[in-house]
Amino acid sequence: MNIRIRHATPADSPGVARVQVDSWRTTYTGIVPEEFLASLSYTESQSSWDGGIRLRRPGRSIRVAETDLREIVGFCACGPESGGNSEYKGEIYAIYLLDDFQRLGLGRRLFLASCKSLVDSGIRSMLLWVLEENHGARRFYESLGGE
Repeated sequence: MNIRIRHATPADSPGVARVQVDSWRTTYTGIVPEEFLASLSYTESQSSWDGGIRLRRPGRSIRVAETDLREIVGFCACGPESGGNSEYKGEIYAIYLLDDFQRLGLGRRLFLASCKSLVDSGIRSMLLWVLEENHGARRFYESLGGE
């Protein structure tokens, strides 16, 4: 199966929402309260992503990983640093893959495509946030040079 990495379009917001909700439920079990994970809504997530994808802001990019069957199986969103950190100019806001598509190199491809978007917009440094207990994600970021 071929997976293509491309810029998100408004039609992708249902797939992005599904990936976000399903990924949170598999990734954060035992890390965040189960009640919170159960309360996640595809509809609310889709509404949020639909607005984010439609409203194109300078320096922001949302990339999706799409199968041959046009199924969204992952995404990465990035742009200018959002918390006022003066050391880093860019940020990876979110990167998620469905569980069945992890450990296939897609996360790396999404991450690198997002880094290219940041560089193309003049951003040469970035940060991202990861929960301390999310050991798999921490290993992934560390394998890419993160600290």
